[in-house]
This record gives sequence, C-alpha cells and structure tokens, in this order.
Amino acid sequence: MKKVLIANRGEIAVRIARACADYGVKSVAVYADADIDALHVRMADEAYGLDGERPADTYLNIAKLIAIAHKSGADAVHPGYGFLSESEAFARAVLDAGLRWIGPTPETIAKLGDKVEARKIALQVGAPLVAGTPDPVKDAGEVLAFAQQHGLPIIIKAAFGGGGRGMKIAWRMDEVEELFHSAVREAVTAFGRGECFVEQFLDRPRHIEAQVLADTHGNVVVLGTRDCSLQRRNQKLVEEAPAPFLSDDQRARIHSSARDICAAAGYVSAGTVEFLLSQTGAISFLEVNTRLQVEHPVTEQTAGVDLVIEQLRVADGLPLSITETPAPLGHSIEFRINAEDVGRGFLPTPGTVVRFDPPSGPGVRLDTGVQSGSVVPGSFDSLMAKLIVSGATREQALARARRALAEFRIEGLSSVLPFHRAVIGHADFVGNDGFKVHTRWIESDFAEPLAAAVRAEPLPDASLVRCAVEIDGRRVSLGLPAVLLQGLASAGGGVAAAPAAESAVDPAAVTSPIAGNLHAWKVADGDTVQEGDVIAVMEAMKMEMQVTAHRSGVVALVAEAGKAQVLGAVIARIG
Repeated sequence: MKKVLIANRGEIAVRIARACADYGVKSVAVYADADIDALHVRMADEAYGLDGERPADTYLNIAKLIAIAHKSGADAVHPGYGFLSESEAFARAVLDAGLRWIGPTPETIAKLGDKVEARKIALQVGAPLVAGTPDPVKDAGEVLAFAQQHGLPIIIKAAFGGGGRGMKIAWRMDEVEELFHSAVREAVTAFGRGECFVEQFLDRPRHIEAQVLADTHGNVVVLGTRDCSLQRRNQKLVEEAPAPFLSDDQRARIHSSARDICAAAGYVSAGTVEFLLSQTGAISFLEVNTRLQVEHPVTEQTAGVDLVIEQLRVADGLPLSITETPAPLGHSIEFRINAEDVGRGFLPTPGTVVRFDPPSGPGVRLDTGVQSGSVVPGSFDSLMAKLIVSGATREQALARARRALAEFRIEGLSSVLPFHRAVIGHADFVGNDGFKVHTRWIESDFAEPLAAAVRAEPLPDASLVRCAVEIDGRRVSLGLPAVLLQGLASAGGGVAAAPAAESAVDPAAVTSPIAGNLHAWKVADGDTVQEGDVIAVMEAMKMEMQVTAHRSGVVALVAEAGKAQVLGAVIARIG
C-alpha cells in the first residue's frame, strides 16, 4: 500500500497517521464540519471534508468515504475504532472499490462482529457462556419474556456494535421496555443498525479481555490480557495490562479460548476477545471486537509490539513480527481523558479546550486528539486523549500515574481527571487487600465526593458556510467557518450578538443537564407528572440521558424535540 485513508477522527486518527508515517506510507484524514481544524486533520498528509455535521452524514457515510478514497488516490482504508470499524458492509464496499481493507475480512466481521453469531462460535469451541437469546430480539416483548424466564438483571446489547454503545442493564421489569428502545436508538446512532440481543447479566463482575493478532499465513497470537473493569455507563475509564490478580489457570483459559475463537473464525488483523470474570471465579465469554481497541496502548507497552503497524503489515500480506505470546514487559495503565463533568454524574461537556498541558517524564505516553485551542464538539464521542503510564511493576506504574495525573492540566471544559486522581489511590483499585473493582464499582462502591466543574462556555458555531468560487479557472466549493464570517462582519462594523444573560432562578424550570440534542419528549404539553417521572430523552456524544421531573405538577414544554440545547437551557416548566 502507498496511501491510507483514515475513516475516523480524534486521537485514534492521530495514532494511525503516526503509524503510517512510521511504516512509510501517506495518510489521508477526513473531517466533519466541526472537525475542520482538528488535530487529526493537521496531522495527516492530506485532509478532505465530509460536508456534514451528524455522524450519519459524515463518519458513517460509506459513499462519501469511498469517494474521498478515490479522489485522494488512497489505496487502503483503516477504520480505527467505533463508527464503521465493525461494519461488514463498509469492509465489503472498500474491497469492492478496489481498495485494501486494514482489518479482518468481511466474512469474519459477519461471524464475530455479530454478537449473536460470536456466541455460537464460542459455544462450538467450548468457551464458557451465560444464557442469552440465540438471535436478535424482534421487540420489547421478547426481552420481557427472556427476563421472566431467566430472571433479572439482564443486559440488552447492540448485536452489531461495541464500545458500550447500545448497551443497557435492566434491574426492574418496569424499565425493560424503555431500556430496549433506548438501546436500539443508541445502536442506530453509533453503528447505523439497531438489532439487539439479550443476556443474563453477571452482577459485579470484572471485565477481562485478550488481545489477538492474526495474519494471512495462519499465525494466531494472543499478546496478553487487560483488565477494563473501571467503567461508567458501560464506558471504560481505566484499563491496565496485564490483567492483575488472575490465577495461572484463569489466564490460560482466557488465552486458549480467545485463540480458539479467532482461529475458528479465520481471523486476520488485530482483534479483542472479551470475558466477564464473576466474583466466584467463573469466566464467561462476552464478545469479540473485530477492530483495534481504545485501550490497545497498554498491550503495546507490555508486549513490545506496535499493533497498528502489525495491522498494516497484515494488510500488506506480510507475516506477524511476533508469533508467540510474549512475557509481559512490566505493567501499564491507561486513563481515558474524557470531556465529562464527574461532579455532575459524568455528564458530557463539549466545549473549547482553553488549556491542555499534559504530563511527561519516565513511563509516560500520551495519545491525544486535542491540544490547547481545540474544540470538542457535542456530536461525537467525549474522548479527548489517553494517558498511558508504564512501570517495571504495577506498584511503580501506580506511583508514576499519581505523579502524571497530578501534573495534568485541562481548562475550558470539564474532564474526568478528578476521578482518575481519586481512584488511583483508592484501596479497592490499589488492591493491597484484594482487587475489589468491578464493572459497576463506580456506581455502587465509589463514594468519594467530587466537585462539579465550572460550567464550560457554550460551543462556538461549528457550521460551515459553503459557496462556489473559481480558482485558476476551475470551479471549486469553498467552506468557511460561520464563526469566522461572524467575526469579519463584526470587524467590518457589524454588531456581534452579546451572549444572553442567564435567566433568574426559576423553581418551575426544567433545565438541560447537558449540551446536546433534545431527542424526544416522553410527555405532552399539559400532562400531569410526578416527581421522578421521565419526561424527556437527551443525546450527546452518542450517549442518551433521561431527564426527570424535579417536582410534581403540570408540565409546559418550552423546547422543541430534535433541537440542540446548551447546558442549563430551560426546556420545560412544571407548575
């Protein structure tokens, strides 16, 4: 290959562009309107606009991505993670267009990317499994029937997704139907498909995964394990490698099951096989992610392997540079630096990064998609960067992590740094008296009070104003940021609109808890509601959030469904 189109954005697009440079090939970035000046756009050798703002119109638009690949002269496509990375249709479209696909074959994605089919393969090779539906469910009635048969809690999961999107846990029968519909909506937004299946949910398990690499020469290698149990809303926040506090038998079972599943599916490229480890020590297969994982750097640090370059080698038909499971090179911990307000329940907080001052020093690596002055839009994931800290031992990695997190400074918007600083010294995570972290530990056991951040400034207008211009006799489309034109108008004598003053405190007001889209109203204007009733669903950074009534009364709707809302905007009143 000579030139790689990176069908993604943010820190993973930067990561892939750097690997392309190391491997000796050119890189092509793509961008939504809000990402026109993003770091990944400037890091790549070339960049092309996707002419849109929503995921469906940009990073999920297969036709646009293929057209840009041809226009740029790219001969290969790397999907990164999220978006279309696990789309069989996208992989086929890339290959049908005469391009090279950097990832597993479409057939393998169909087998393993479909979580239901992956369960069937896991059963065939003898991997441990909890009860689940054999196929995607057709409606909420089937979910209720499964819950009645197998008991609660249950987990509703997107059949064609990953990364925690389209994943809902039901603890009560009366919430099953709404959680099913919510999972479907999230899956459609994140992956373009809404099919979901259902499994029994293991309460308080650890999340363990195995990193697999495979080539076209028959080599299938497990590079080691990771622990990804520290999660919030099914989104991983802290990951480490190798997974600590496993017995030799547990580690061997995870390695062998991961290898057997991938070998049975004819896997090539990088992939991850995920498991749950119950408090009793039982292991249960979870799913296969047919792509690069967000947390891949901790395996790179402990295995001594560049996973993205291995993907490029495999796509070029070369054998893996490693053919046996390596002994771990120390220990590595990754901290996801999300734009979220930990003091307000990890609410997404898009905005402008006024200051981004990361740490450095021995054992510190930073994979980032932002820098000072970057804008984190509300249309996409909240991940800004990843801090990866390594040491000869877990104890040394923890000590370096405390130092690195203390050095890290982000201003202008909220980040999860306060949580990371608190958790890195928590006895449950440190594990001197046993590792007590599990996938719901943050919600159920983490009790340290974390202050709410200062509210971020409203997002600047990220839209582009397009017009046709002629350059050297050729008609081209020109896109200019709307905020730039507003500034020019102001400089030319126009009057810039002053920001609206915050309204006085209104006890009847229902305010937007996030900067995001008001997806739907669950009540009608004039309805009587009780305190705690769900009255609306909002969406930001591909995650849904319910808005509840803060008191009982008659609701008067103020905001229109489908419209974007700023943080704190009045969307209704309850009188």
